[in-house]
Amino acid sequence: MKILVINSGSSSIKYKLFDNDIEILSGIKEEVVSYKHSINEIFQKIDFNCIDAIAHRVVHGGEYFSKATIITNDVIDKIASLIPLAPLHNPSNLEAIKIIQQEHPNITQVAVFDTAFHQTLPIENFLYPIDKTLYTKHHIRKYGFHGTSHQYVSNEASNFLKKDINNFNAISLHLGNGDSITAIKNGKSIDTSMGFTPLAGLMMGTRSGDIDPSILIYLENTLGYNKEQLDRLLNKNSGFKGLVGTNNLKDILKMKENGDEYAKIAIDIFVKRVRDYMGSYIIELGNVDTIIFTGGIGENSSYIRESICKNLYDLIKLKIDNNKNIKLSKNSINDITHIDSKIKILVIKTNEEKSIAIQSKIELENINV
Repeated sequence: MKILVINSGSSSIKYKLFDNDIEILSGIKEEVVSYKHSINEIFQKIDFNCIDAIAHRVVHGGEYFSKATIITNDVIDKIASLIPLAPLHNPSNLEAIKIIQQEHPNITQVAVFDTAFHQTLPIENFLYPIDKTLYTKHHIRKYGFHGTSHQYVSNEASNFLKKDINNFNAISLHLGNGDSITAIKNGKSIDTSMGFTPLAGLMMGTRSGDIDPSILIYLENTLGYNKEQLDRLLNKNSGFKGLVGTNNLKDILKMKENGDEYAKIAIDIFVKRVRDYMGSYIIELGNVDTIIFTGGIGENSSYIRESICKNLYDLIKLKIDNNKNIKLSKNSINDITHIDSKIKILVIKTNEEKSIAIQSKIELENINV
């Protein structure tokens, strides 16, 4: 079964073609002029007669979608209705869907939602303690994001450790420019750090993560910030960039080594916040089979991994093997657990496109049964 996965970026469009979950073709088009122009270029490279489906990563599925879904006009309408919850992403997702619908109406399209994996959160973990009508009428709640990544690496971890996913507890740390941490119980997401938007939770490359919400009122009333300035501050000029001036972790680590005070402070804040969330999720889960590191930082920074796991053996019997941590193999999964540790520590290369292809294949097979 051949599935084309389209994943849009801010200045490029990536495409990958999967045959039975094996990637057989990929490419990236830089300097996107428009979706239609770029997708037409992809059309020229691929024989669409051999494609069973085209799968899209769609950022926000709200409470409508808890799994990959065949795209119909009703699904399109629901994605459109969620534009206020994801104004930067859902319109672009819809544009690509509609272009393909127009150009290739006979090809099945599938939507895989970043929020879907977190639809298993219990109400006490997704409902905010504010006027309940803001939820019942306006759907303001925690949704969570990076779901495709968290779902993929948790499945990979359970297979690697030869444990049934339905009896598998993990804490997944997706650390990159955007960061989130998810508590997974019996293979399902029960809590996650991102919230109503991807701004909540951990400190990130350019995002603040959790802050006192009254700061926004203060900035508006006292310093005259408008809503555009507040949005830019929290999403584009906070996190590592706000504290250090850059969101490039390699540069920040070098600055720290050279004695830059705020580089050290920024890294300390980042590590502390990850550990804070990790500690609360360990309590929530009760029993943890593994800690998973993934994402650009999680997969590539031995220093961050070591810092997050430091001095936890006496508390929770978690201990990293520093030699394994520093010398990762090129395998997609690396076990960096110390022999004395009771909790496994894995570094897993995320593959959201493969996850999208797998989920789409399952949905297509279910429909055709």
